[in-house]
Amino acid sequence: MGFRQFFNKLKGPAPAPASVPPPTSIRELLFGDLPSAQWPAADSEVRGQEPWKWFAAAQQARAQGDTAAAEQALRQVLTTPKLESRQYLQAWQALRELGVAPPSETAKQVLGVVVEVGLEQGLDLLAAYADGSARYYNYSGAGVVWENPDDSLAPHIGALRAAGQRVADRIGPWEEARPAAPGPGQVRLNLLTPSGLHFGQAPFNTLWEDEMGGPVLVAAQQLMQALIAKHEQVTENRG
Repeated sequence: MGFRQFFNKLKGPAPAPASVPPPTSIRELLFGDLPSAQWPAADSEVRGQEPWKWFAAAQQARAQGDTAAAEQALRQVLTTPKLESRQYLQAWQALRELGVAPPSETAKQVLGVVVEVGLEQGLDLLAAYADGSARYYNYSGAGVVWENPDDSLAPHIGALRAAGQRVADRIGPWEEARPAAPGPGQVRLNLLTPSGLHFGQAPFNTLWEDEMGGPVLVAAQQLMQALIAKHEQVTENRG
């Protein structure tokens, strides 16, 4: 079965809480690049918890014009071990807004890969992160969320990140706001680094045959197959 067919294979409800946000909101949360004023939200219940309290402290300091204190709070996030990769990406997003650049040795480190596939029916998303988590969201609303309960998907996630790293090493970061989702027939490979978003976009066949993009798509297909297998296994066990 081809890669594109796998993006249409997953059926049924997403194995996630009923409070999960709609697909558009889900997409916005995959990149770890929300404007610092929005992370966390002013009315969020987690503002007093780590690591969100450090982001909240940075918001307050920045509002008061104290950029040094804002930077210090954000660096607390970076030095806190075992956070989600998106939290580290979000901290670097806020630091870049302050004019703070990551060190050269980590600037282009790929902490996450998000593959977006534009279909006639909508958008499909596959994401994998350095913390070992991964997720797939089908345009229909079905999905698989893998929060790294074990290391069974580690080889697939590592292979996708490695393929993405080879691309990021050869291209520069996107300097503007993250583009809207790709349209039908287009595939976008998003590489998430401390220095910002790196991406490539093209029609599926063009990207599949590309010397850099092709290996990313192959690794993405293999991870998707593994995620779908996990989903089907859980469904069978519940049945």
